[in-house]
Amino acid sequence: MSESVFHFQQGTVPLLISIPHLGTEIPAAIAAQLQPHALEVADTDWHLDRLYDFAQRMGASVLGAKYSRYVVDLNRPSTGESLYPGQTTTGLYPMETFRGEPLYRNDSEPDTAEQATRLQTYWQPYHAKLEAEIARLKSEFGSVLLWEAHSIASVLPRLFEGKLPDLNLGTNSGASCDARVLDAVIATLGEQPYTWVANGRFKGGYITRRFGRPEQGVHAIQLEMCQSTYMNESSPFAYRPDLADGVRPVVERMMQAALDALRAG
Repeated sequence: MSESVFHFQQGTVPLLISIPHLGTEIPAAIAAQLQPHALEVADTDWHLDRLYDFAQRMGASVLGAKYSRYVVDLNRPSTGESLYPGQTTTGLYPMETFRGEPLYRNDSEPDTAEQATRLQTYWQPYHAKLEAEIARLKSEFGSVLLWEAHSIASVLPRLFEGKLPDLNLGTNSGASCDARVLDAVIATLGEQPYTWVANGRFKGGYITRRFGRPEQGVHAIQLEMCQSTYMNESSPFAYRPDLADGVRPVVERMMQAALDALRAG
């Protein structure tokens, strides 16, 4: 297993935070195929390692990608089928940005052989590490909370209407997590200033759907946050401590509540 494609910190509690869209690196050979605007990697889930800096204090394991989703999207199935049939989304090997801008220069899109190489080099090691760490935690604790950490620009007309709620919880419409665990998270959201929804436009991506098996002791929750809650949404995508310091404790309380519910069950 190549650990050069991800960052990993092993924890001491039954909690694994996965950040599959954290990466910004693009190999030189792939970068040469891309349009200049693609090199800004605008669709990155920016700064989530910094926002989730409380993870070490909680004792969580943390897995984060090093390479950009423009190389291969770690939160898509390896077969490439859509997670939201009938809705606009980006694929396993994205060909355009969230705003519909083409990523590749003329006639330079990855062919079948190149796609297979990217899958083996970047996608498979990340998923193998996810699987191994979930198995380790389940063996030690009996059950596991997988927290899928994501963020996105708050307004993207190509993908959704209007402004997205600040906090978007997804459990594959209840299939990836026991209701008691999600209910515990929701119970923390009454006295805070951020809008939220559960299983709205974002119901959880491939990782949530693949690994979330509450009947087998693995409970997966995706949190898709509006980037406007903690950063500037335009280039150079600066982190905003004045904003982040407000939302970070809200996210920490959500995660702690889920972990407490898991242990109580």
